[in-house]
Amino acid sequence: MKIAFILGTRPEGIKLAPIINKLKENPDFAALVINTGQHADLLDEVLQTFAIKPDYNLKLMKPNQSAELVVREAIPVISVILKKEKPDLVFVVGDTATTFTGAFIAFHERIPVVHVEAGLRTDNLYSPFPEEMYRQLVTRLATYHLAPTEQNKENLIKEHIDERYIYVVGNPVIDALFYIHNNVPPNVAETSQYVKSNKRLILLTTHRKENFHHLTQIHNAILEITDHHKEVEVIFPVHPNPNVRNQISKSMREHDRIHIIAPLDYASFTYLLKHAYLVVTDSGGIQEEAPAFNVPVIVVRDSTERTEGVEAGTLILAGTDKQSIEETIETMLTDTSLHQHTAEAVNPYGDGQTSERIVEWLKQYLTRHRP
Repeated sequence: MKIAFILGTRPEGIKLAPIINKLKENPDFAALVINTGQHADLLDEVLQTFAIKPDYNLKLMKPNQSAELVVREAIPVISVILKKEKPDLVFVVGDTATTFTGAFIAFHERIPVVHVEAGLRTDNLYSPFPEEMYRQLVTRLATYHLAPTEQNKENLIKEHIDERYIYVVGNPVIDALFYIHNNVPPNVAETSQYVKSNKRLILLTTHRKENFHHLTQIHNAILEITDHHKEVEVIFPVHPNPNVRNQISKSMREHDRIHIIAPLDYASFTYLLKHAYLVVTDSGGIQEEAPAFNVPVIVVRDSTERTEGVEAGTLILAGTDKQSIEETIETMLTDTSLHQHTAEAVNPYGDGQTSERIVEWLKQYLTRHRP
């Protein structure tokens, strides 16, 4: 059975890599990897780390590209590839322009779509933008829905998705995280300088498009906290998108304990995450990754599609107002019992066995559909 994996960004690569590599262990399956190149350099590093060589590299990335440009350019190319390769299934993950495009073309080719990380919802089409719309559209295009949690499954059922086609498997990002932590050494020269026994390390990530007009509030809160707490060191890997960099240059002033750095390779990022005292983020995947290392997460967004983390106590939703963010971080730094409770909360997003569950499901699928 031939299975196509369509990906284009670093998070997609991280989440699909464990499934692709687990699939390679079974001779009944052939994995076809199609890389749109939406985030070229960042994704290439991830695929090299997992020893995955794409069968097709479309190299669609252009300077200052928009999501709609990715969709426009990817549609005709992916269409030609799927017509030629005729895979039995197409896997997509998450909620990117690549995810939507892959599902859209597969649907038109009448190839069943398997959506990994299905059922995440904020129910606000503009938060996160455009991801919430993409994930809802992919739900309508997909045949099979691999949901990380029971809550995600319930979200899909509420939208009248047939329960027989929904499978709760966890999120493969935890598989990837554990693999990297156990098997791939970080760039010590790049990371060890930030891990100091007498400092509390805050790992900061902000890049969401809908948060651009809130960045001054978010970054001013970080600056205030760093000024007031001499034991705090902030590491801020900045997304390569020039629009993100331009916004950050306007909203974050220089500080001797705030280190604005280039994106890290995944092993080095995992190392810093493991040693962080706290994560402050508007990103998605890190809301799932940090709790796997017992690191509390403060989400600087007005909503999150990962509501299970809020309910489980691994995440705290602080909003985008400076005072609210500052108060939330201050409490986490000064209330040791709250920090401990948040750190020890059970991660609802997976146990590192998701890729095995997905391959077992594929074996059952193959048995049912074998000619």
